[in-house]
Amino acid sequence: MRKTRKSWLLMVSLIFVLATALAGCGGGKTADPAPATPPAANGDSGEKKDPPAEGSDEGKWVLGEKPLQFTAYAHYEGTDFPKWESVPLGKYLSEEKQVKIDVIAANGAHKQKLSAMIASDDLPDMIWTDRDDPMILSLQKEGKLVAFDPWLDKYPNLKTWMGDLDLLRHEDGKIYRFPNWYSSNPYGTAGYVVNKKIYDELGQPPLETTDDLYNYLKMVKDKYGDSIVPFEPHRAQDRQGLGVLYTAFGEQLSYSNLKANLLAVPKDGKLTPLLTDPTFREAQKYIAKLYREKLISQDAFSQTEDMVKEKVMTGRVAVFAGSSPTDIASKAQIELTKDDPNGGYFMIWPIHKPGLDKNKMTAGTYTSFGWNAAHITTAAEDPEAIFAFLDWMTGPEGMNVQFFGPEGKNWNGFDENGQPNFTENYDREEVTKISSENSPWQLVGNTSYIDPAKWKYMSTLPPEEQQWEVRYQQTVTWPTQLNVTEFVGLDAPPNSDEDIIAKSVDELFLEIYANSVMAKSDEEVDQILDQGNQSLMDLGYQQLLDFREAKWHANLEKQKK
Repeated sequence: MRKTRKSWLLMVSLIFVLATALAGCGGGKTADPAPATPPAANGDSGEKKDPPAEGSDEGKWVLGEKPLQFTAYAHYEGTDFPKWESVPLGKYLSEEKQVKIDVIAANGAHKQKLSAMIASDDLPDMIWTDRDDPMILSLQKEGKLVAFDPWLDKYPNLKTWMGDLDLLRHEDGKIYRFPNWYSSNPYGTAGYVVNKKIYDELGQPPLETTDDLYNYLKMVKDKYGDSIVPFEPHRAQDRQGLGVLYTAFGEQLSYSNLKANLLAVPKDGKLTPLLTDPTFREAQKYIAKLYREKLISQDAFSQTEDMVKEKVMTGRVAVFAGSSPTDIASKAQIELTKDDPNGGYFMIWPIHKPGLDKNKMTAGTYTSFGWNAAHITTAAEDPEAIFAFLDWMTGPEGMNVQFFGPEGKNWNGFDENGQPNFTENYDREEVTKISSENSPWQLVGNTSYIDPAKWKYMSTLPPEEQQWEVRYQQTVTWPTQLNVTEFVGLDAPPNSDEDIIAKSVDELFLEIYANSVMAKSDEEVDQILDQGNQSLMDLGYQQLLDFREAKWHANLEKQKK
C-alpha cells in the first residue's frame, strides 16, 4: 500500500460521518411490466440464447477463467457484510467460479473503523457505502479511489443499462462509483406494512387517512397494551419511518427533504428552511401526538436494527413503516405464515391527510442511480478485475444468478427480450430464499433488468401465489415513489466551509428533530422548532442552503441537455 502525506492522514482520520440508510433496494418498475413471453412451465420455448451485453473478447476479464480475491467493507452503521460463502451467491461463485471476497467488519464502529484504515493507509480493495459519503469524497480528492472510465466500454453492462452516466461524474469529470439499484423508471419499497392478524382481529377498519391511522393505533393500544407496538418506525434516527409519515401531509411530498444531504423544502426555485415549513410543522405535531400517547415505539431513536427485526419477525408490531420495510417484512411473512396461513403482513396505500388526493401521495423517493455505490480503492491489486466482476453482477447473467440461482435449475438461457427462460423445475420457495439470502451482497443492482425478469414469472400466477414483495412493488410501492434525481450530489467538497457547516447542522438537526417528536404539546413543538431554526442559522445553515440551491440548479441544467 502506498503511503500518503501525514498531514492528510491526520486530517481525515478525524472525519466522522452519520451513515444513512440502505436504500431501499427492491427493484424498479418498467414502462411495460407485463412479460413478453410466459415461463417454460406455461408454454415458454426455453430456447437458450446468449446473455445480452456480455462477452469474452480477448484481453477481457472473464468470470471463472482465473481466481479473483479481494477485500470488501460495508460502511454503514450497524451493518457488516455476512461471510461471502454464507450466502448462495458467494458459495456458488467461490466453489464454481474462483471468486472469493474477504469481509472487513466494523462490528458497529464504522466511523472509527474507516478512519483507522485511512490513517494506517490500509484500505480495503472495495468500499460499499452511500453515493456521496463525505469520507469517500475525501478519498477521491486525495487520489485513493480508482476511476472506472477506461473500462466502461470494455465491460459495457453499466453503460448499457444505466445509459447517461454524467450525473455519476465527480468534479474532475471521472466516474469513481458503481451505483446500486439504478433505473430511469419508478422503483423503491418505501411505505407501510400492516400486521394482518391484528388487523383482522380489530375488524379490518379503514386505514387511508391520518385520522384513520390514529384511530387504528388507539385501538391497538387499547386491546393489546404493551405487548404490541402500535407504530414501529424503521431507523427513526435517519428520519426514515417517521419521514414516511411526514409525506402524508402533502401531495407529492418528498421524504428526502429530511435527509442529511438536503434538509430543506424546495419552493419556487428556492431551497427554504425545513423547520419553518408549515407542512413539516403540521406533520411533527401529529407525530409528537402519537409519541406522547405511546402509539409510537418509545425507543425509536435509540433501538438497534436487531431490536426492530425481532419485533417485526415475531409479529409484535401493528404497523411498520420505513424506506424499505419489505426487507424485514418479507422474511417475517414467510416465518409467520408457516404456522398460521392467515397471519403475516400486507402493505397499504400511503396514508394521507383528509382532503388530499390519495393518488398524489409519495411515501418514498428514488433516483435514476440509486442510493449507494461500490468504490474501488488504489489498494486493489487488480482494480480492472474487480470492476469487471461488478459489471458482471449488474448484467443479465449476474442478476439472474443473484435472484434465481445458477443457470440450469430455475432458469436456462435467455428469450428474445433478454429475459431468463424459466424452466419447468422453477421452485418458487427456493427462489424466494435465494434472493432473500443474497440481499446483503446485492451490491450493484440493476433495477431496469431484474424487475421485468421477476414479473415475467410472477404475472402468470394468481395474486395469492405471487412473491410477497414483488406483488406489492407492482401494486403499491412503485406507483407511490417520487423521482428526486435532481437533488443528488448537493454535498460540499470535503473540508470546505459548507462541508464543515453541514456536519454541524446535521448533528444539531437530529437533536432538534428528536426533541420535537418527544414534545409534550403542539406549542412545545413550535417552540423547539423556532429555537432550533435559529440555532441552525447561527451555524451557517443559510450559507449551506444557498450552496445546495446553486448545485440543485446546476443539476437541473444538466438534465435539460
